[in-house]
Amino acid sequence: MDDAALDAWINAGTAALDIEVKPDWRSAVRMHLRISLDHAKTVLAADLDDHLDPAPVFRA
Repeated sequence: MDDAALDAWINAGTAALDIEVKPDWRSAVRMHLRISLDHAKTVLAADLDDHLDPAPVFRA
């Protein structure tokens, strides 16, 4: 994902959460977002066998 796409995600997220991101923080936020997205790719790429079921969800 290029910097423009990451900046669009940052802009959308900060607007939705009403968070200020100072201009000198933007490169660090972009780097952490890129790392998080790379980790997500790794998790999504893991093949799980069909016999593995998700953990149960308990509701009160």
